[in-house]
Amino acid sequence: MLDRKTPPSIKDPIELDLKLQPYQQFTLDNGVPVYTINAGAQEVTLIELVFFAGNWNEDKNIVAGTANHLLKNGTSKRSAFEINEHFEYYGAYLNRNCFNETANITLHCLNKHLEKVLPVIEELITDAVFDEEEIAIYKQNQIQRLKVSLQKCDFVANRFIDEHLYGFNHPYGRYTSIEEFNALQREQIVDFYNRYYRNGKCIIFVAGKLQDNLFSQLNKTIGHLPLNKLDLAEKHHHVTSSKEKKRNIINDENGVQGAIRIARPFPNRRHPDFTKAQVLNNVFGGFFGSRLMSNIREDKGYTYGIHSYFQNHVQQSAWMVSTEAGRGVCEATIQEVYKEMKVLREELVDEEELLLVRNYMMGSILGDLDGPFQIIARWKNYILNGLTDAYFYNAINTIKTVTAEELKQLAEKYLNPEAFYELVVV
Repeated sequence: MLDRKTPPSIKDPIELDLKLQPYQQFTLDNGVPVYTINAGAQEVTLIELVFFAGNWNEDKNIVAGTANHLLKNGTSKRSAFEINEHFEYYGAYLNRNCFNETANITLHCLNKHLEKVLPVIEELITDAVFDEEEIAIYKQNQIQRLKVSLQKCDFVANRFIDEHLYGFNHPYGRYTSIEEFNALQREQIVDFYNRYYRNGKCIIFVAGKLQDNLFSQLNKTIGHLPLNKLDLAEKHHHVTSSKEKKRNIINDENGVQGAIRIARPFPNRRHPDFTKAQVLNNVFGGFFGSRLMSNIREDKGYTYGIHSYFQNHVQQSAWMVSTEAGRGVCEATIQEVYKEMKVLREELVDEEELLLVRNYMMGSILGDLDGPFQIIARWKNYILNGLTDAYFYNAINTIKTVTAEELKQLAEKYLNPEAFYELVVV
């Protein structure tokens, strides 16, 4: 019988012994690996097909993103309308996204309808037609959206800071233009599709309350396709960071707000400093109780919000401070950011503040493990970055044990204003 007179003991997140549920793996007949998490109470499945078809592999800008978007816009058997209607009829949701290194096709579906929708995904991978009319509509929509976005200072700032960090010819620093959309040709899209989807490299991630016949269903629809057969040449891109450390851009003569980006190159997550630096970043500006928020939002009132974070690319990465502030206080905001860097370089973080950050980070990880979809998302991140579960447990241990002295040493190493690019767009 439950004892309702005695309240349960309350623990800080840092006291919890978090575990990462291991995945189960199998391989389809064509060599495509499938990673699965079988959990949850609802009869729902998430299937994510990840292709190495990001803009890292494109020969011409915007081709990768266009090919990915138009996968769903018609095959030789179905129009774009019929494809969307098919998934909606079965209560399924199909999405696609293109990133730097990879692109994906993601399906959320009731288990009982999986056999009805998987064949259509096979159709998209093998039989997308890229109709000229659909391409024209896509280009028109993208150009219109770009024209609107270019009026926003934060959008422009995000484009230029990446170019400063990596160079425009690097996939991480490249951005779109109206001229490139106008020049885009169907043949370029079809060629990319044939190479990186129809004959591409694919990894599949599955999560939910999985059916016993999941393997046979995937093998029937995906396992016979010519995926993972060709040895795609690995492309190499060189970072060409800008020599110009500070830049001010007037995007709107009458603008009352400026977008501020302060960023520096930083090692990727495989570097031994990375997890400790994540703790330091949270002290600095990684959550609502951080020093940047306390100073620049709460005390000075310069902005509604300011954050620091890591751009977690697979190859290179960056440490970024991002905010929008009133035009007249942009310079003062930047100086306050540098002031907080200086304090972290010169003074130890006190134990109370460090405990708050530890608990925040542990609580965030706990929330990220709430359900099979979140667990497989973490595993996908690890697998695509060449990491194992050891990374998870080492990160937990680092969060719990990193010392204030270690954080001070990291601040001395990385939080130096001269290493940062500074950009203001008004």
